[in-house]
Order: sequence, then structure tokens, then C-alpha cells
Amino acid sequence: MSDAPRIIRLRKPTRSSVALNLTLAFLVGTTVAGFFLLDTKGVDVGSASLKLWTDLANMFTHPSAQHFGFGEALWALLVTVCLGALTTVIGAAFAIIVGPFAAKNLSPAPVVAILKGFTALIRAIPTVLWVLIFAIGAGLGSVAAVVGMTFHSFSYLLKAYSEAFEEIDGDVIEALKASGANWCQIVCQAVIPSSMSSLVSWTFMRFEINFTNAVAMGAAAGAGGIGFDLFMASGFYFNIGEVGYITWLIMIVAIALEVGATRLQRSQHVER
Repeated sequence: MSDAPRIIRLRKPTRSSVALNLTLAFLVGTTVAGFFLLDTKGVDVGSASLKLWTDLANMFTHPSAQHFGFGEALWALLVTVCLGALTTVIGAAFAIIVGPFAAKNLSPAPVVAILKGFTALIRAIPTVLWVLIFAIGAGLGSVAAVVGMTFHSFSYLLKAYSEAFEEIDGDVIEALKASGANWCQIVCQAVIPSSMSSLVSWTFMRFEINFTNAVAMGAAAGAGGIGFDLFMASGFYFNIGEVGYITWLIMIVAIALEVGATRLQRSQHVER
């Protein structure tokens, strides 16, 4: 057993570590202050919390549908799935066209910087805000929901596709150029086919996200589907059992999409 003293190395604080610690301290402080300064308007928090858990238990254990049948619920669910699929397909179509121009190994640096900066700005704004922005011109409804969700899907998939294209070995591209292949031939016959597994995986993941967004847009933007039924059951009928019924349907589809996305990711790693 060695009697040598242990050396404790202390890291010198840096600007980034100090800024991170201050940010965390500020967030913790504001959270704690928010609990103490919360205006409960005379509501007994303990009784309200107990009632919340009771309502949640009833919602999930006693689902019921009083204002629509099972067929109507499936149709509304299909509308929501189609809304998510439509926005994903349109966004993917534009992203795969513009994607090569945003890849560092395929386009000039100024073009890449402009496209990535523009899409980063789009992604920084939540989908629901884009839908509300387009609703100013098109009005609340399915049109604004489709355009807003497609706009955000395009920026998300453009980043994913361009990064997938950048993973192609630069030596392969140089060899194709030396053999006489032009830019379009390199992209269409080499880059896109080689990245197809990643493109499919990212597209399916975005479809999963768009399904969730479509549920929210059904209530927030009047796009219809199962989201609108959920809004009516919770905000108009105040029917807890109906909310639970709709929530179970949404959860089943969301879990199925999650399983599909996970299997695609695993198959992608196996192929690699």
C-alpha cells in the first residue's frame, strides 16, 4: 500500500465556466423565487394537487367518448397523421434540393454560411409562431398550419441533410471530379445514394415531430384533426374521460412512430 500523498488538481475557472455557473445560479434562484411569489388566488395548493392526481387517474383509467364515435376519432387521427406526413414530405422535397448547396464539401463557403444562417434563424422560432405568422395572411386553418409546419420542417431537414452530405469522404468527391463527373452527377449519382439511409432516418424523425406539432396545431390554429377534438373535450365540454380517450389514441400513434424511428436508426448503424 503506497503512502504517497494524493494530488488534487484544481481547475482554474474560465470565462465559460463562470458564465455557466452564473446562468445556472440565476435559473435556480428565479425558479425558487417563482414558487414563493406565485399568486395562487386563494386556492389551497395541497387540495388542488390531490384533485389533480385524482383527475389524472380517472382520465387514464376511465376513458370515454360521448361526443364522437370510434370511427370519427380514427378519422380525426388520420387527418392529423396526414397533416404531419404532408408537411414532412414537402419540407423534405425542398431540403433535398437545397441540401447540396448547404454542404461544405459541395458548395462555396459563402453560400453555405448564408443558407445555414438563414435556416438557423428559422429553427430558432417555434413552429407554432410560424403558423401564427402565416395565419395573418391565410387566416387560422389548415393552410396556415401546413405552410408554417413545412417552413420549419424545411429548415430542420436542410440542416440534417447537409450534415449527412458532409460525411461523404472528400477523396471520393475529388476522384469523381478527376474522372470527369460534373457537379450534378456527383450529387445525384454518388452523394445522395450514399446518404440515403441517413436521409430516410432523419425524415422519419421529422415526421414524428410533425405529428406532435399537428396535434397542437389542431387546437392552436384550427387545423382540425384529433387536436381540435382534444381542445373541445378539455376546453369546451370539460369531459375528463373524453380527454383520456383522445390522449390514449395519440399516445398509441406516437409510440408506434417512436418505435419506427428507433428501428430505422438501428438499421442505419448496422448498414454503416
